[in-house]
Amino acid sequence: MIPRAVLACLLVLVVPLAACGGSVDEAQGPAGQLPAVEPDPRCEAAPPEELDLEVVRTLPHAQDAFTQGLEVVDGELFKSTGRVGESSVRVVDLDDGSELRRVEVPDVFGEGLTADERGRIWQLTWTEGIAFVRDPQTLEELERFEYDGEGWGLAALEDGRLVMSDGSDRLTVRDPGDFSVLEIWEVGRDAGPADRLNELEWDGEHLWANRYLTDELVRIDVDCRVVDAVVDLSELRAEAASLAGGAAIDVTNGVAHLPGTDRYLLTGKLWPVMFEVRLPER
Repeated sequence: MIPRAVLACLLVLVVPLAACGGSVDEAQGPAGQLPAVEPDPRCEAAPPEELDLEVVRTLPHAQDAFTQGLEVVDGELFKSTGRVGESSVRVVDLDDGSELRRVEVPDVFGEGLTADERGRIWQLTWTEGIAFVRDPQTLEELERFEYDGEGWGLAALEDGRLVMSDGSDRLTVRDPGDFSVLEIWEVGRDAGPADRLNELEWDGEHLWANRYLTDELVRIDVDCRVVDAVVDLSELRAEAASLAGGAAIDVTNGVAHLPGTDRYLLTGKLWPVMFEVRLPER
């Protein structure tokens, strides 16, 4: 794929284990300590495109859900929720929002969620350093892996690798076999911030990310490792607040591509609604 014209960008920061002198996760040190590769000459500096937002329909969403991750698998919506004592993985009906099954994870702060190429469900934890792998039908825990640092968002790329955010401008690419670190990416943006990367979603061509404490949904070119488009979600947050019946809502967070379509599901923490949208280019 020929990348869009964007900020002269950093290529993948590959961290060989032998150079780290320790475990795989010790590769996740400050970016300044990692060996940088020369920028890809195909990448050019340009401000990200501002995409329009077209709401297709408004769907119900459990208002008690402190939404951390969304993923559509075989026509069902999988959702990870956070907060210690309230964390869970839920499976809900896409149309009416009714809950089909759930597993509680009360002792951790649940974070991002994705499905791997085998259909297994992965859920991160914020500071506990545990990644759970679950059966999509029963939600039974199949495996768990440990990692260093914070877990925020998680997505599965086209080639099967997992990409994980930690609230910074760095993304960690991991092996779905043992969750070891394969690469570290630094995401850039022309004339704007690319930090606070949170919930992640891969749509087959681009990586999407909510930026924590903002109403920005950013699109990331994974060849150039840069933000090449931005969507303003402030109107969706305002509508969710007006429908909350006086209850407080939290930040925008939660993006899921509807497979085989040009549409996405967007919501936030403690929102009473979820929006099915199109993001047409100008």
